[in-house]
Amino acid sequence: MKTQIEMAREGIVSRQMQVVAVDENIDVEIIRQRVARGQIVIPNNPFRKMQKVVGIGRGLKTKVNASIGTSSDICDIDFEVRKAVAAEEEGADTLMELSAGGDLDAVRRAVLAATTRPVGNVPLYQAFKKTTRKTHNPAKLDPEYLFDLIEQQLADGLSFMAIHCGINQYTIRRLRKQGFRYGGLASKGGTFMVAWMDMNKKENPLYEQFDRVCALMKRYDAVLSLGNGIRAGAIHDSHDRAQMAEMIINCELAEIGREMGCQTMVEGPGHVPLDEIAGNIMMEKRMSGKAPYYVLGPIPSDVGAGYDHVTAAIGAAASARHGADLICYITPAEHLALPTEADVREGVRVTRLAVHIGDLSKYPERRDRDRQAAMARRDMRWDDLQELLLFPQVAKAIRDNRQPERPKTCTMCGDFCAMQKGMEVFKQDISANKIAESF
Repeated sequence: MKTQIEMAREGIVSRQMQVVAVDENIDVEIIRQRVARGQIVIPNNPFRKMQKVVGIGRGLKTKVNASIGTSSDICDIDFEVRKAVAAEEEGADTLMELSAGGDLDAVRRAVLAATTRPVGNVPLYQAFKKTTRKTHNPAKLDPEYLFDLIEQQLADGLSFMAIHCGINQYTIRRLRKQGFRYGGLASKGGTFMVAWMDMNKKENPLYEQFDRVCALMKRYDAVLSLGNGIRAGAIHDSHDRAQMAEMIINCELAEIGREMGCQTMVEGPGHVPLDEIAGNIMMEKRMSGKAPYYVLGPIPSDVGAGYDHVTAAIGAAASARHGADLICYITPAEHLALPTEADVREGVRVTRLAVHIGDLSKYPERRDRDRQAAMARRDMRWDDLQELLLFPQVAKAIRDNRQPERPKTCTMCGDFCAMQKGMEVFKQDISANKIAESF
């Protein structure tokens, strides 16, 4: 079986490439060329049926990922399934199943059965969890078990995986030389791998046997997401030497992987000041040959807990604007607790809005929907406006709850409505179509 990138290089246009071309309104030959260059990936494990085709990468709409999963404190499979369904209903493009508590195989399979979205995970979670249950010591993880587990999870139907290949002894030395960090280590999988390497005095097997990782991913045409295990957990750690060392390695590995015929994307940072986001994305694109960039947040401030979905939305809009391709949402529970179904819905909504704002700047030619919405609001065509909104039911519920006396206005302005007065003054100009269509 050939992977998407191998087919594209041979001039073959796959069904998945055709779907992406239609969804994005882009010529299919452009899609094929960018898949061939590794600038677009399509996470679509062929062994999983009834899966939505999603393109991620250059020239495409910025996509939104929603992460769910159990913890050691809260483990309820039905709860996670409801969150998966909620994320899909709210318009998430992909899901990551990141469980770390309970029957991890059962949770993963239940989530896969509950959604049509491409599903990814972090295999190190289960690897270290099961090793700890069995031996009471995560340092006893057997690399052979890790590789077997990756294949087992792929066989279940996962379409992408965040695999921490870029952590190696060189990156750890950078971390030690700089005197650790203000925000510590933020990645669970990355931290456990660092601990494993430190206690065993060995190289990361995922880095050391990278060709084996790629071979497994190719077998299922899954996208290898090069995990950001040394990402900053505080803005004061952003772009320190340890993070940059891992980024350079991940960009090199992305190139090596796609040369082997494996679809690859690079994962980006967690906490980044707003003024550094553009530079971060520029470096990833330059060093990786424009590989798709999967950004975790990013979170441009460390004091927003409780509203970190808003904090991250600001970072997400800037990231989308400067070229990020997939944004992992943040919920209101970030840094505080395991998210609820309501948190998931809110996280997806604000992230969708953020990437839409970013895409308006990245692709100014795609602003027609906003123009149509503005005109419907100007004309007080409420039903038409609702159909154009990202969250029509939310808007309808708010309006219905506070109905105005005059149906065309709203209770914000009532009989002091600027829109209505403006229409009275400029009605003739509007009907004569004198308003500029572009500016």
